[in-house]
Amino acid sequence: MDRAYDAVILAGGRSSRLSGTPKALLRLDGKSLLLRTLEAVSGARRIAVVGPAELAGELATFRRGTDAPKVVLTREDPPFAGPAAGIAAGVAALDQGTGAEHDGGPQGAGLTLILACDMPSAGGLPGQLLDAVAAHPSVRLWLPVDADGRVQPLACCADSRALREALTRFTAADLHGLSVRKLIADLPAARFPLAAAATDDVDTWEDAGRFGIARPAP
Repeated sequence: MDRAYDAVILAGGRSSRLSGTPKALLRLDGKSLLLRTLEAVSGARRIAVVGPAELAGELATFRRGTDAPKVVLTREDPPFAGPAAGIAAGVAALDQGTGAEHDGGPQGAGLTLILACDMPSAGGLPGQLLDAVAAHPSVRLWLPVDADGRVQPLACCADSRALREALTRFTAADLHGLSVRKLIADLPAARFPLAAAATDDVDTWEDAGRFGIARPAP
């Protein structure tokens, strides 16, 4: 199967357990978590980042990289409507103005990676997802399972056409607050174990500290 992919990065949560500090802008080794996620999917054909306007500077930094793919910033409507609404906004942004059809189109890719922006160790995740696609080509969704046995739908790969078809089953109102698990529930799926803790995420300052991420100065 063709390994070409697009990517949707979800970066628009409230960060309520971080006192509202945007996860995407937390810095590790001098780079924001959003920039690290963008670099992880730098092999994508197109990238949509779903989040607030204040993230535009990180996209500009990424675009300065050599051979950076097309990347756009968009927002779910209304803001904070949840990850399923964010995925819908990201897919729509990928297609607007690109000539892409619902199967990925001439400029779109047949696969779409969906990643939250708060996983500092996700650098190797796209490769693991694409290896899973090669190992299980007959399904339409590839879901990693972490060391604790938890399925990680915010670090998955989907067949682009199947993902778009899944989105058409829900109205904008339906998507508000809908879980990603329900969005993708009908897609034939393969689950596979992660080779490392790539999906460990940052939800609290305690989590941030384990990665060596310091609180921003007041």
